[in-house]
Amino acid sequence: MRFSALMSVLRSVGPVIIGISLGFTLSLLSVNWTDEACRVDGTEAEDVTAAQDGQLKGARKPNSISSLSEGESEEQFEPRIVPYKQVQQGAPKKVFRARYISTELGMRERLFVGVLTSKNTINTMGVAVNRTISHHLDSVIFFTGMRNRKVPHGMFVVSHGDERLIWNMFQTIRYILDHYINEYDWFYFVQDDTYTEADRIKTLVDHLSMERELYMGSPEEFIGGEMEGKYCYGGFGYLLSRSLLLRLQPFLENCRNDILSARPDEWLGRCIIDYTSTNCVSEYEGRQYQHYELGKNSDPSKEQNEHFKNALTVHPVSDPEQMYRLHRYFTEIELQKTYDEIAKLQAEIKNVSVVAFDGNRSSQWPVGINPPFEPKSRFEVLKWEYFTEEEIYLCIDGSPKCELRGVDRMDVADVIDTAVGELNKKYKPVLHLKKQQLINGYRRFDPVRGMEYTLDLQLEVVNQKGHSRSITKRVHLVRPLSQIEIIPMPYVTEATRVHIIIPLTLKDQGFVQHFLEVFASNAFETSENAILTFLFIYDPVEAQQVNQNDIFASVKTQINTYERKYPTVKIPWISVKTETPSQIKFMDIISKKHPVDTLFFLAGVNTNINTEFLNRCRMNSINNWQVFFPIHFQDYNPDVAYHNQPHPATVDLIKDAGHFDRLSFEESCFYNSDYMSTRTRMVSDVQENEEILETTDIYDMFVKYSGLHVFRAVEPALHQQYRYQTCNPRLSEDIYHRCVQSNLEGLGSRSQLAMLLFEQEQGNST
Repeated sequence: MRFSALMSVLRSVGPVIIGISLGFTLSLLSVNWTDEACRVDGTEAEDVTAAQDGQLKGARKPNSISSLSEGESEEQFEPRIVPYKQVQQGAPKKVFRARYISTELGMRERLFVGVLTSKNTINTMGVAVNRTISHHLDSVIFFTGMRNRKVPHGMFVVSHGDERLIWNMFQTIRYILDHYINEYDWFYFVQDDTYTEADRIKTLVDHLSMERELYMGSPEEFIGGEMEGKYCYGGFGYLLSRSLLLRLQPFLENCRNDILSARPDEWLGRCIIDYTSTNCVSEYEGRQYQHYELGKNSDPSKEQNEHFKNALTVHPVSDPEQMYRLHRYFTEIELQKTYDEIAKLQAEIKNVSVVAFDGNRSSQWPVGINPPFEPKSRFEVLKWEYFTEEEIYLCIDGSPKCELRGVDRMDVADVIDTAVGELNKKYKPVLHLKKQQLINGYRRFDPVRGMEYTLDLQLEVVNQKGHSRSITKRVHLVRPLSQIEIIPMPYVTEATRVHIIIPLTLKDQGFVQHFLEVFASNAFETSENAILTFLFIYDPVEAQQVNQNDIFASVKTQINTYERKYPTVKIPWISVKTETPSQIKFMDIISKKHPVDTLFFLAGVNTNINTEFLNRCRMNSINNWQVFFPIHFQDYNPDVAYHNQPHPATVDLIKDAGHFDRLSFEESCFYNSDYMSTRTRMVSDVQENEEILETTDIYDMFVKYSGLHVFRAVEPALHQQYRYQTCNPRLSEDIYHRCVQSNLEGLGSRSQLAMLLFEQEQGNST
């Protein structure tokens, strides 16, 4: 029993004991071997290290912490404390950020165009080139030797100050390297007696690799034939890649000093070949630089040569008229290509729509144009206007019918001509149709697709045998909306100072106190960048009594009070005497007292002015470009709007509180320079009829004489209290009736007026 118990214990503990024993044994063996290798006296240790370099040199004794250097004992070792020194940080470097993200990312425009012109031709051929290519290309700069005193409008001209042709070519290349080499991939040079098909040049560079050193144009042999290689003839223009110009840049001065030539294009070609070994080519990567030499006195419309039709450039052009004829010819070719592409796409859409879920119904007419707007309620149904060739019904002013004139008349005539032309395309040569009259015409503006027309035309139909008869045909047309584009606008800022002009008559004095209270809280207390000026208007009798009884004495006292309350504020006033108040006469006086760059805001004394509106006045008034005539919100007569109710302290923009007075034009924002230039254009008419100054307001003056964009828009921040206007019968009939109608519409809404009439009828009946 004891033996079996002992055996069972050994079985379980035995392997552990054996493992521990083996571990100790191996450990002792290892220590002995290592000590034997390391416990060699000094001489032997050095020999071992030298004999076994690379094997025992980096060896480390077990349980050791660090090894001592040669000649250093453990007794001599002392720990060293390294003091902490704070790292002195210098001023952080200012990170330069480019103004535009395209600059920071290294993005460049595709094509730069340089036109080589001269003092004698810039006003003729230079203008013609600018008019034919500038609206197709992003950057067009004209380079000339000597410049005229007056540069043609809308052209960027760089003058080098010398008429030497080689010098001008050298200066042109250097100017581009200094100013534009990092902004464009391709540089196209052309003379001003060459017509360029701008869209084809853009298409060409879009398919060329920008990193290639390319010199492309019409290759020509050098004069005399002594020099190898070919240069690009300047008459047909030539393309230079950015990488080629960068490679040429270090040698440009050498070219100017060492190369002699009579022609600038040949000089540039020799420079490029000598220092970059790049010859002129007319074909690259499967793209041809096609050009055409125009014969003397040739008519572009009669040219049938295929090379002419496919040309990128045409040279020589003798005069501006021929330049415009070429532009018309090539524009018609491109337009026809566009029509063919549209027809092809329409046919493809029709073919695809057959297999669509809705079949042919899925392709709306016209193919490729957005489907019509679908109203969701009775209030969203678009209204159709009815018109004839002479009149249109339900006019803007509420009249049942009025005469078709201006752009409306041109629109109707163009639609009728287009309809007849399309019908003839459809039925020729079997039938020929002529318009007899328009029976019915309808049009509506669909904000989704454009202007839609429905015409009932009475037509004379003539067949091939000459027989004719009259028929009535209904046609539908659409003038589609074009692609949305961003148009450039001049830069404006909200930092411009606004000069606010408030005309005052005797009847306006009751509004002055409220006006000053509102203006002080909105402008004086916020240090708004604006100057308030009052214009005191006296009639002759009031002017004679101004020393004894000044009708504006109380207003001047209030002005002095606010100037004392706000020491940094000055409120100037101007006094004028007149029998017939006129906006233009007043502004003639004010304009002379201010610099030409002054921004005016002309308003009434019952207008509440705030910072929000003044900022929009600054943004919407653009010097030499645009004037701003806001449409203010006019309160209704409080006795009508709040009949038998207490009047509210503040009025919100709600239906029953007031309306936007579209018939009022008394508020306006414009620059003094624009007023002065427009006023100058009136001089001849004023000499013929001096009363025009009294019968015309500033709005009509800018519309008729300025040529500026008149920006007329609803202005929610411009709030005006109710006031009955005194309409001047000496003004023009249109202005007088506008004033009367404004007074009537400003009384109250139709429902409010109807309730007053109903109550009055009820009272009379009882």
